[in-house]
Amino acid sequence: MNIRREDASDYEAVFNVVEKAFENEEHSDHQEQLLVERLRKSAAFVPELALVAELYGEVVGYILLTKIRIVNEHANTTSLALAPVAVLPAHQGKGIGGRLIEAAHVKATELGFGSVVLLGHENYYPRFGYEPAGKFGIMLPFDVPVENCMAIELAEGALTNVSGVVEYPHEFNG
Repeated sequence: MNIRREDASDYEAVFNVVEKAFENEEHSDHQEQLLVERLRKSAAFVPELALVAELYGEVVGYILLTKIRIVNEHANTTSLALAPVAVLPAHQGKGIGGRLIEAAHVKATELGFGSVVLLGHENYYPRFGYEPAGKFGIMLPFDVPVENCMAIELAEGALTNVSGVVEYPHEFNG
C-alpha cells in the first residue's frame, strides 16, 4: 500500500471512495464527498494533510485534516479536524484507515500542528490515542453524544490550558 498526498488527478477517485464509504453509514448525511470538495477550496485546507491510500494503483482510501479553532472568551487555538477518513467498503477492516490516520498524524506533527479533534465512532478512534474531548474542556458546537467527540494531542501538552468550543470553517455547514 502506498500513502501519498492527494493531487488534482485523484479528485474523482476520492469523491467515489468517500461516497461509497459512507453510503450505508447510519450516522451520516451521505454528503461527506461534497464536504471534501468544499473544504479543498477553503482557507482551512492544508494540501499536505489530504492523503490517499493506493493499492495496485487504485485509490482505496482517503483522509483529510483541516484547520479549525478552539475558542473561548480568552483565546483561540488552532487545531485540526479529522473529517473524513474513508475506505472503499471492499477494503475496510484491513487496517487502511488506521494507516491513513497514523500517516496524517505524522504529517500534521511535521507541519507543527499540536492536536486533532473529531466526531466519530467511540470504539474505533481510541486505539489511535484519541480521548474524550471533554477531558480537555473542548466541546463541539452542535448536540452530539459526548462519547463521539474526541481529541488527541500530537505534541505532549498541546491541549494544556486549551478549552472552549470548536469553530469549524463555514464549509462544514454546506
